[in-house]
Amino acid sequence: MSHLMNTYSRQPVTFTHGEGVWLWDKEGNKYLDALAGVAVNGLGHAHPKLVNAISQQVAKMIHVSNIYGIAEQEKLADKLAEISGMDKVFFCNSGCEANEAAIKLARLYGHNKGIETPETIVMERAFHGRTMATLSATGNRKAQAGFEPLVSGFIRVPYDDLEAVKQIASRKNNVVAILVEPVQGEGGVYIPADMAAYLQGLRKVCDDNGWLMMLDEVQSGIGRTGTWFAFQHTGMTPDVMTLAKGLGSGVPIGACVAKGAAADIFTPGKHGSTFGGNPLATTAGLTTLHAIQDEKLRENAQKMGDLICDGLRSALKGVAGVMVIRNAGLMIGIELDRPCADLVKMALETKLLINVTAEKVVRLLPPLVINEAEANELAARLSVLIKQFLSQ
Repeated sequence: MSHLMNTYSRQPVTFTHGEGVWLWDKEGNKYLDALAGVAVNGLGHAHPKLVNAISQQVAKMIHVSNIYGIAEQEKLADKLAEISGMDKVFFCNSGCEANEAAIKLARLYGHNKGIETPETIVMERAFHGRTMATLSATGNRKAQAGFEPLVSGFIRVPYDDLEAVKQIASRKNNVVAILVEPVQGEGGVYIPADMAAYLQGLRKVCDDNGWLMMLDEVQSGIGRTGTWFAFQHTGMTPDVMTLAKGLGSGVPIGACVAKGAAADIFTPGKHGSTFGGNPLATTAGLTTLHAIQDEKLRENAQKMGDLICDGLRSALKGVAGVMVIRNAGLMIGIELDRPCADLVKMALETKLLINVTAEKVVRLLPPLVINEAEANELAARLSVLIKQFLSQ
């Protein structure tokens, strides 16, 4: 009997070690990892620079309290500010914690303006986490069911619908912020039809109404879409951005990054984290960013993402049941016309690790270090599986 709570529908495999885009199970079988721990292992497995850096840090110091100065934390904050063009950073341990910080920041911003019940606009199909506030902001009733009463203060609109946001702005409201994913990952790898126009339009609505523009880049950030952050495809900059997943390459870390007036809303005592920004996590974060930069992994993400999608489109052209293949760098979604969770098990049996989200979307989030041969192999192997599945 397992003493673990039954919170995950686990696949019947346990891995012992990995290297690059490859993992090995207890029986010595080798798997192509096209999921990267759900966009976490951007540097793949056992990246030598990361292994060396965190090993050295563990030997020196893993954790001290935020009561004291932490040099590694300050260096990572400086680097994030440099590559994002933003001003200040709060460190936590996960994406939902980063989004909690953003939601709290927005509410404090509203209260500071004299708004007693501040509200945040969020999107249908969004996913922001599983804490009570982030679950409430999430646009997934299946995830929310059974956890009512949810946290109030959220107004939901369709994703990629600028007019819906403008309509809310045109009438009396207590809105103080918009929280949106540039690319909806859990929601099905949905990308706005014109990301630049959409985010620039939301930016203008925020500017015109004194709202904070807040981007959840937990899944799309840290090089995955071909730039450091997805907003850098659009010619606009948010007031607040949340990060996690790929930032620590597997070491838990999250960040809430802010610019301008938003950067100074939190003051001592208003927010905090016991483990957030400890020396080990921030060493992992800084090493990850330097490796992505030095090894040109942002450029690789764009090139390999397009290569994988080109291979899939070629192999699946005209196949009934394949609706659309979309990607932003190495965020890839293959939407089918039917539920396809069985593909995860089929892929596992052929030693390929994938994911299905939003019931009908095969989601690929390979490590940023994937090379051309591995990308071609991924597309070839997956296209065969999809054809087999659709022919059943």
